[in-house]
Amino acid sequence: MARKKGGGGGGAPEWLVTFADLMSLLVCFFVLIISFSTQDQKKLEIVAGSMKDAFGAVRDRKLAGLIEIDGLPSREYIRDITQMPDTSDDQTKQEEQNLHGAEDKKSNDASVEENQIQNSRNFSLAATSLRQAMQELPEISEISKQVMMEITNEGLDIQLVDQDGRSMFAEGSSIPYAATRRLLEVMAPVLRQLPNRIRITGHTTASRPDAPPGQTAWDLSSARANAARQILADSGIPSNQFYSVVGKGENEPLFPNDPFLAANRRVSILLMNEEPPLPDGSL
Repeated sequence: MARKKGGGGGGAPEWLVTFADLMSLLVCFFVLIISFSTQDQKKLEIVAGSMKDAFGAVRDRKLAGLIEIDGLPSREYIRDITQMPDTSDDQTKQEEQNLHGAEDKKSNDASVEENQIQNSRNFSLAATSLRQAMQELPEISEISKQVMMEITNEGLDIQLVDQDGRSMFAEGSSIPYAATRRLLEVMAPVLRQLPNRIRITGHTTASRPDAPPGQTAWDLSSARANAARQILADSGIPSNQFYSVVGKGENEPLFPNDPFLAANRRVSILLMNEEPPLPDGSL
């Protein structure tokens, strides 16, 4: 009977052992490469944060306060699901208040602008009416040339100015000439039609060193301003329409370069540029 050859030894094939050794060497090689490489810490934090957000982690851990029920999977910590307070109503109210405030301011600005426009129109009409009234009276046609009118930011400024050889008042006196009195009487009805208050200011020329003693420039300018007020009041202008009567003496000359010039002697009647007064009982 023929003898059978004995079988080979047990265990893994030789090629498998060699392949396993090769894989181990490659793993060690890659571990060494990674250990010697430099890592970007910021990028790692960004990646780690993205992973945390993706898997439902929160930075500040807060207990959710849920009651655990047997049989249901749960995590120790879950996302913070606390509802933020609703501030939309407060923001809406604040926005409405801001809107109303802006509308009120815009309305007030528009009202002020409308009053300014109306005052300018009234001043222009008053100046035209005054010129026409003075031209219609021959007795004041010459002296009317000494009336200067100008619309300024303060209002309608009407100045009765002296000229050489032609004065509104007697020298050193607060008594007006007849033509000056008649001129003020003609002006009164036009001024009375407007609601604007009136400010009257008297001015004189600079005092000369050889001037005789007597009234000071302050006294004379104040007296002439008050004399003009008295004539306007006697001509129908109510007392509450007068705002002030002031004498400024030789201050604020019309021609500062020549303080002795006759034109610096003048009486200014200003229709004030202001909002119309509120009616009685409106407050």
